[in-house]
Amino acid sequence: MLVLGGTSWVGGEVARAAAAQGHEVTCLARGESGHAPPEVTFVQADREEPDAYDAVAGRRWDLVVDVSRQPGQVRSAVAALGDLAAHWTLVSTGSVYADQSVALSEGSLLLPPLEADVADPEQYGEGKVACEASVRELPAHLVVRAGLIGGPGDRSDRYGYYVSRFAVAGDGPVLVPDVPTQPMQVIDVRDLAEWIVRAAGSGATGVVHGVGEPTTVGELIDRSAAVAGHSGERVAAGPDWLHAHDVEEWMGPRSLPLWLPPDHHGMGMMDDTRALALGLRRRPIDDSLRDTLEDERERGLRRDRRAGLAREDELALLGELRP
Repeated sequence: MLVLGGTSWVGGEVARAAAAQGHEVTCLARGESGHAPPEVTFVQADREEPDAYDAVAGRRWDLVVDVSRQPGQVRSAVAALGDLAAHWTLVSTGSVYADQSVALSEGSLLLPPLEADVADPEQYGEGKVACEASVRELPAHLVVRAGLIGGPGDRSDRYGYYVSRFAVAGDGPVLVPDVPTQPMQVIDVRDLAEWIVRAAGSGATGVVHGVGEPTTVGELIDRSAAVAGHSGERVAAGPDWLHAHDVEEWMGPRSLPLWLPPDHHGMGMMDDTRALALGLRRRPIDDSLRDTLEDERERGLRRDRRAGLAREDELALLGELRP
């Protein structure tokens, strides 16, 4: 197996799962996002360079897995290695869909593909559509459209925000978005990676969602509080109040993760029928949250985060909400 990536979060978990399942794994990446798992062969290469694939183009590959979001990288990989791969998997995203306000199936309408080789962050969905288009030209391909991914090692800091915040708060108050019935799905990265490797190894083809069990934001927050042993008050603030106080949805600094605007609620309603038929197995949410909290403790519960509120900001907001 050749993993195009493998030094960042999802790619590294795929490489680790593949090695655990007995595959001979090679990872090709720049190596700037981290280290490849020790049990795999690492090839350092910059996929923006014309000779990026020279070191791996001299042999045939049973399986190739690509996690890139950049159309140019995927186009060049398919051109250089497509004829050498018996099966090709692309890890894509539910962000490819044109209308994300409704329940989503694998046949839902897509965004237009990005023509450029480089996708800016705001072009993430269009860029992944273009990546998919390149891979779908290959005779044996699997496109896995992932929903929200969580679990230990999450570099976005979204999934672990509430369980870590409840742990910090103890018996103190925690600010949560007042969207308890908003649909949500989170898949543990380890379950996703293990399943991707098994599905690819079995020769599965086509498009499939890689998503967690259907639940709600309220349920995920409840389970996070229970796992963390939080005994304090949860104070809910509505979207209008949060926006008025410069708190954003989903991700990024000064945000409340999991909360989504209505036009993105479909990200929590992605059909998992085909994934289950292809053998997707998902661990209980509490188990995933417990492991995530352990990882959060190791990385520092009060560290600067890529998503969420600093505890000081949160307490100031609570003071304004409940003068």
